[in-house]
Amino acid sequence: MINLTRLNGQTIVINVDLIKYVDSTPDTKITFINGDVIIVKEKIPELVARTIAYKRAIFSGLEKLIISEDKK
Repeated sequence: MINLTRLNGQTIVINVDLIKYVDSTPDTKITFINGDVIIVKEKIPELVARTIAYKRAIFSGLEKLIISEDKK
């Protein structure tokens, strides 16, 4: 999950695994797999960077869990 900012300044937390696609219209419009759409202040490169950081954190934790299980 990543934090983003709606155009009105409200913070929203989204599940990046549910994103279908992202458009720049020129605002960043996120369309989810269920058809919901939100518009956020962050530009696409920032959205991608936050998504990558989130995924790295998830997979890094998974890797540590697997390694610690192997040591048992």
